[in-house]
Amino acid sequence: MSDLQKSFTKAKLAQFPLMSEDESESASSTSTVVPSPSRALFARSTPTDSLSWSDYFTQELFLTQETDSLRITHHVYLTPPTSSGPLFVMHHGAGSSGLSFAACGEEIRKILPNAGILSLDARDHGQTSTVSSSTGTSDGAELDLSLGALNQDLVFVVRETQRKMGWENLPDIVLVGHSLGGAVITDVAKQGELGTKVLAYAVLDVVEGSAMDALQSMEKYLMTRPSRFPSLSSGIEWHTRSRTIRNRTSARVSVPSLLYEEDTPHDPSKPWVWRTNLAETKPFWENWFIGLSKKFLEARGGKLLLLAGTDRLDKELMIGQMQGKYQLQVLPEAGHFIQEDQPVKTAQILVDFYKRNDRSALVLPPKVADLQASAAMKKSAGLGRGQGPLPKP
Repeated sequence: MSDLQKSFTKAKLAQFPLMSEDESESASSTSTVVPSPSRALFARSTPTDSLSWSDYFTQELFLTQETDSLRITHHVYLTPPTSSGPLFVMHHGAGSSGLSFAACGEEIRKILPNAGILSLDARDHGQTSTVSSSTGTSDGAELDLSLGALNQDLVFVVRETQRKMGWENLPDIVLVGHSLGGAVITDVAKQGELGTKVLAYAVLDVVEGSAMDALQSMEKYLMTRPSRFPSLSSGIEWHTRSRTIRNRTSARVSVPSLLYEEDTPHDPSKPWVWRTNLAETKPFWENWFIGLSKKFLEARGGKLLLLAGTDRLDKELMIGQMQGKYQLQVLPEAGHFIQEDQPVKTAQILVDFYKRNDRSALVLPPKVADLQASAAMKKSAGLGRGQGPLPKP
């Protein structure tokens, strides 16, 4: 069953009573545990209030990019690296936001305190805004979520962050992308526009074959999920109850960035709506994923594929795995939002992946010429000692 088909089923189950926190954490990724009404009646209440981005990042940046027809203000969450630490550059999936990596980023820094985390809101997601250059409003601003546009956005954000932060050189970079974000960072790695500073790249729960299959169910899934919510808390509750996000803390920090309150709502009882209209992104769906497996295997740098289930592997990636072309990790206890469901385990995998590809930690063998010179010097010194004092004339 594809991921989106599973999501479709989960949305149907969302009408059932809320499961307790402990039950949610112990359920497997291949099943959905629904408590009986009697158990839900006496279940302890769980918090659904939102958490601030500032609990997870040290600063936010607004980076303006001018094109021929658009002015894009990119919104970025950032914790800069220290002491020559690496920079993990995170790209979320469609309909999500940079806060999808908040909890995971925090866990990375617990393990690797000198690491930096850069997590952006993609174009037309979160607080990143796009307006027409001629009108200065969103009216007339053409929606462009093509892979090429998202690629250039990510490269711009990294370079502009470097300029704004006053970094003489880019730190070593690990690109990390979830779902659509995985396609974007793979394309960036393949194009090589960030140069040799990209040590490695990690793709989270997306492969070309299953993604293309899942697109057939996407519209049905979008029709089943709520279009409006009475409050932010109810939006958080829906995400956890439907098991779209299986970690309540992650949901409390990421979900608020997915919704906004309408000034004049069509339904005053439910004023909170989605920031990103995923149905409008349909023209770009196939463009995101076609050729993903080939690019993933061919791009330069260390490669990690982190999945919630091995059923997601397509033929090309299966062959690549048997040939040892990339590292494969599976977290079967997680759902599609791996980095939110299992932030601690995901962080540990990413840190280990970085260390495996950290060039500064490599101990290179000495060059042959150096070995030969050293051997000659030792031989010469040995001969000199064995000859003793020269005879007097």
